[in-house]
Amino acid sequence: MKVISTPNAPTPAGHYSQATVYNGVVYVAGMLGVDPKKPGEDPGDAAQQTRQALRNVEAVLNAAGSDLSRVVRMMIYVSGHELWGEVNAAYAEVMGEHRPSRAIVPVKDFRHPFVVEIVATAALGG
Repeated sequence: MKVISTPNAPTPAGHYSQATVYNGVVYVAGMLGVDPKKPGEDPGDAAQQTRQALRNVEAVLNAAGSDLSRVVRMMIYVSGHELWGEVNAAYAEVMGEHRPSRAIVPVKDFRHPFVVEIVATAALGG
């Protein structure tokens, strides 16, 4: 198993890695909409957070030797049903025609001010 770490995504806030690679698969930890260059700034609305969380997923995948086009599964955790439309629109904007399997899971709370967290599983390039 290989641990992935990149300064281009948020530093883990707990006892976990940004991602691990095992047997040709990249398992990306939950990414919030934190800009790694400005970690203390307001993350914005649900759409902004979704776009940034996906950029963070992409940075970790790139560090592992993969990319968003190789994502096979996404799990999106959202703190309210009313945000799903906004999250879906931002997700479609970033992901384009690529449509990996996906689930959107409603959750009660995140650490304020976050409303979205994204987990990804992807194949390695090649």
